[in-house]
Amino acid sequence: MQKRKLGKSNLEVSALGLGCMGMSFSYGPPKDKKEMISLLHAAVERGITFFDTAEVYGPYVNEELVGEALFPFRGKVVIATKFGWKIDPKAERGLAGLDSRPEHIKEVAEASLKRLRVDVIDLYYQHRVDPEVPIEDVAGAVKDLIQQGKVKHFGMSEAAAKTIRRAHAVQPVTAVQSEYSLWYRNPEKEVLPTLEELGIGFVPYSPLGKGFLTGKINENTSFDSTDFRNQLPRFNRENRKANQALVDLLGKIAQRKKATPAQIALAWLLAQKPWIVPIPGTTKLNRLEENVGAVSIELTPDDRREIESAASKVTVQGARYPEHIEQMSNR
Repeated sequence: MQKRKLGKSNLEVSALGLGCMGMSFSYGPPKDKKEMISLLHAAVERGITFFDTAEVYGPYVNEELVGEALFPFRGKVVIATKFGWKIDPKAERGLAGLDSRPEHIKEVAEASLKRLRVDVIDLYYQHRVDPEVPIEDVAGAVKDLIQQGKVKHFGMSEAAAKTIRRAHAVQPVTAVQSEYSLWYRNPEKEVLPTLEELGIGFVPYSPLGKGFLTGKINENTSFDSTDFRNQLPRFNRENRKANQALVDLLGKIAQRKKATPAQIALAWLLAQKPWIVPIPGTTKLNRLEENVGAVSIELTPDDRREIESAASKVTVQGARYPEHIEQMSNR
């Protein structure tokens, strides 16, 4: 597995990470714990050293799973987790609004350390920007945690370019995590140029469009009642039908490269910048191996031009999130 550095920081990780959310949260019922522990071990065996979780996934159980599974590899893997929510198990999906007050950040960091079974959090992201708390105060709180040896690196998620600049001036930001793929390219406008200028790494989540770009989902696919894709406008039946054109395009290139659509989608992201590290999630070993295979696929400049040109003719239909969730992004 190739390695990459997240921006100017000395945080070196595998070129592809593993998003762990779906093991416990969002994509249907939680998966079997033993099976997920063996999948996490399989990821380490295949060279993945970068794992992504959050206190709110579950809530809490995903951090516990990752902490237990990766305990034998302490010091050899990088675990990223996130803060910034008020968690109430009675609320929908456990989320009861945002909370990035400095005292709250310091309190939840202690709890995450215990659940992850580590002495220091490798990368600590603010999960969403809290409009009630100045970003300078948030960065200052993480700076304190870094000085106390409880956190190594500060990250932000779904933040706007100007907010990233303000935070970075207080405590250098190592990585920004936001959705980015061939079917959601918003970060290209302002975020990616800002990260390049400041020397910050980028971690695309949902690099396979929440499964859509794999080619395994079509207009007739039905999801479990607990799967949050049921609530996403982009996943309603008409939009899935309209968006199939993008998957067909990946399929054509994949055939020529003797690869899968998912591998081409990941190879495209990896080819964008050397400081981009996608974190596709999966709960299946064959998908994990397929994703890892994307790292060795070379897209030539011609391949990339062809993808760009064909993708520019496809207008993706449907908002990626309901409005109240979308409002929490890019601020």
